[in-house]
Amino acid sequence: MRTMNTSEISACVYRLARRAGLSLTDDCRNALRLACSRETGAAKFALDTLLENETIARRESMPVCQDTGMAVVMIELGQDVRLVGAPLSEAVDDGVRRAYADGCFRKSICDPLTRVNTGDNTPAHLHVDLIAGDRVKIAFLPKGFGSENMSSLTMLTPAEGTDGVCRCIVETVKRAGSRPCPPVIVGVGVGGSFDGCALLAKRALLREIGVRHIREDVAELERRALNEINALGIGAQGFGGAVTALDVLCEIAPTHIAGLPVAVNIQCHCMRREKEEL
Repeated sequence: MRTMNTSEISACVYRLARRAGLSLTDDCRNALRLACSRETGAAKFALDTLLENETIARRESMPVCQDTGMAVVMIELGQDVRLVGAPLSEAVDDGVRRAYADGCFRKSICDPLTRVNTGDNTPAHLHVDLIAGDRVKIAFLPKGFGSENMSSLTMLTPAEGTDGVCRCIVETVKRAGSRPCPPVIVGVGVGGSFDGCALLAKRALLREIGVRHIREDVAELERRALNEINALGIGAQGFGGAVTALDVLCEIAPTHIAGLPVAVNIQCHCMRREKEEL
């Protein structure tokens, strides 16, 4: 049994949040460069500008986007780890609170009805899974709401099958148009329950762009949906072009015989994702 003080987790969340706010992930940056090489005119200008913005943000240690997002924290906690100190959720929120203050990141979290801001970007949206072993894996995903607002969850009938799933993915992106700041990354959850499906879609965004699912039928769904989305011609920032989405990433889970839940969680071009293992 390994004993860990939750102050270590708080410090890790702080590091991840500070890094995530300042730059795109390497895979996102490379995907934007590749997209830029495929475009001309206004779409190429938009992509050039996005890449220049990211370069300046890294150089000047400034937020890469003004929407520094809701702090989504996903923790895989080894069952042989004994946590001591402050409760886990408090430790995570402490890391977020300090990072957003020290990084001069925008605080965007408020009461859903009164709209009163919490003032420190907490509480974080925390998910914890128990895994084998004595390690703790932490992923930090700051999620802006220009793209989050364009997401969807649909309860399809089983008869709609793979065609229905693909149609649901593509129609969600089509309805979104330019609003989620394309080119987008599309996280998809298929199966599970109403709530579990949405979490699958969020988890899909933790996978690197261009890494296909290990199941070939799921990988084929990813490729098909990506091709159909890019055929829409929405393009970078809505200016038209060949690249509306950088990738489609799907995760699946067993579901009830009477259901086929599909969740589509859209991520804007500004993919910020950091991970550490303790």
